[in-house]
Amino acid sequence: MPTTVLIVDDDERIRAAVRLVLEDEGYEVIEAADAERALEEFQSQNPDIVIVDLVLPNMTGFECCRQIRATSAVPIVVVSARTDTHDVVAGLEAGADDYVTKPFEPKELTARIRALLRRANLAQASNTSVIMHGLDIRTDEGMVLKEGAEVPLTRTEFRLLCELADHAGKVVTRENLLEKVWGYDWFGDGRLVDAHVRRLRTKIETNPTEPEIVVTVRGLGYKLAL
Repeated sequence: MPTTVLIVDDDERIRAAVRLVLEDEGYEVIEAADAERALEEFQSQNPDIVIVDLVLPNMTGFECCRQIRATSAVPIVVVSARTDTHDVVAGLEAGADDYVTKPFEPKELTARIRALLRRANLAQASNTSVIMHGLDIRTDEGMVLKEGAEVPLTRTEFRLLCELADHAGKVVTRENLLEKVWGYDWFGDGRLVDAHVRRLRTKIETNPTEPEIVVTVRGLGYKLAL
C-alpha cells in the first residue's frame, strides 16, 4: 500500500504544491485546512506521516502536534515561515520530529520525509537490553523502563537515547546525532538535537535542570554518563 501523508495548512496554494510533489514521489496525500479537520482525518485515515503548519485558524499547529503525539508516535514535520529559535524549539517540544522553514525546496521536504519514514520503519537489528542509571533500555522491544515503569518516549527520543547509550561515556557530536538518529547529513540543524535532548531529559532525569544522565559537553555535543 502507498505511504499516506497528511498535510495540514490553511494556504490552499501550498497544499496543492506539496501535494503535486508528494504524489509525484508516489505518496498518497490527505489534506486539511485547519487543525480540527486534521485531527478528524488523522483518526479516520491513520496516515504514516503528518506535515503541519504552525499558524492555523482556531487551533495552533503546536496544539495539533500535542494532540496527535498524545496518542501516536507517527512522524510529524512542522512546516512554517517562522524561523525564530523559540518557535522552532516550541514546535519540537510539542511533539514534532523535524521542521522545515518556508519557503522550502520540494526536494528537501521529500528527502526529510524519506529519512523520517526510513528510521520509523527501521527494524532493530540487535536483541539486547542495556541497564544504566536505573534505566532499562530494551532495544529489541523499542521501550525504556525506569524503576519498572515504561517511559513514554517517541521514536526519535528512543533512538537518540540508544545512540548515546551505544557510545556511553564518549562525546557524540550534534552532527553525528543528526546523521545517526535523523538520517540527515547536509540539511540538519543542531537545534533539532538540542530540543529533543531537553525533552528526553524531562522524562529520564530526576532533575532535568541539572542532568546527570545525558550530559552536555560544551562546544561538542552530548554524552551518556557512565
